Amino acid sequence: MSLPGRNEPKRLPINPEALAGVARAAGRRSLASTMARVPFPLRAPTVPVGVEPAPRPSKLGAEYDTDWARRYPARLARVVLVEGVVRPAAYAIARPMVGGTDRVADYEGPAIFAANHHSHIDTGLLLSTIPEPWRHKLVIGAAADYFFGNRVTAPLSALAIGAIPIERTRVSRRSADDAAALIDDGWSFLIFPEGGRSPDGWGQEFRGGAAYLSLRCGVPVVPVHLAGTGRILPKGTNVPKPGPTRVTFGHPLWPTPDEDSRRFAARLEQTIAALADEARTDWWSARRRAHTSSTPSLSGPEVGAWRRTWALGDRTAARRRAARAWPNL
Repeated sequence: MSLPGRNEPKRLPINPEALAGVARAAGRRSLASTMARVPFPLRAPTVPVGVEPAPRPSKLGAEYDTDWARRYPARLARVVLVEGVVRPAAYAIARPMVGGTDRVADYEGPAIFAANHHSHIDTGLLLSTIPEPWRHKLVIGAAADYFFGNRVTAPLSALAIGAIPIERTRVSRRSADDAAALIDDGWSFLIFPEGGRSPDGWGQEFRGGAAYLSLRCGVPVVPVHLAGTGRILPKGTNVPKPGPTRVTFGHPLWPTPDEDSRRFAARLEQTIAALADEARTDWWSARRRAHTSSTPSLSGPEVGAWRRTWALGDRTAARRRAARAWPNL
């Protein structure tokens, strides 16, 4: 029998936290060694030392997937939003006078609606005034860099207005293919051929996107002219100033056999210019000027900025004078 305190093994100090750390490290090494034996499809590919990993593909901008926004729950939410919020707000702020809907009444099927663009309110105004057969099965071509640039505006744009991303800074085959596939599937398409809002109140040269889609999909382009939206919410402002507007629909345009997208886009621009002349004066005067090829251009005179502003003021004054009638002179 040994005496107490003699020949007893010394106890090593045990730190539970240290043991837990060792166990975690061992677990990580075990997991890493296990994953290293997993073949490539189930794990990320390895990259040699000194080689930069390939960038992850972006899911925003033109790559944003909007398929979910055309499923039934999202469509139902959009109908409630448009009819319950957007239309009442548009009619309260813009007070639109709508004309020319009889020109599209006899057409059935998907169509491409092409309009001039002066303000962010243009989209809401068109969502409120495009006739019923097309209003709730409509997608809107929106600038991919502006409306789909971050994770907040991208889903909001897709859900609230049914937008799909369209590249406006370069030619994108994916944007054209996505829009064409939706048109072939029975959806109508709203596009602003100018590619952006007017910076000074005058129109910009039309691009060929609407004309190309019409030629590719075999559907007509419905020209639409918007007047007055640039005074409500011009580019560079954030607070709308309520005022009257006018929305004029034209007859559906079909491309002729000898027209390519460039020629058809030029004819579309001339047609919307004639609608602008009609809204500013009257139908007979606009038709006479269109017959003599003297319709005023949407893009304005090629002069200095101050003279363009002056000429735009003359057009506004002419519209006010044309609206007067006896006895209210």
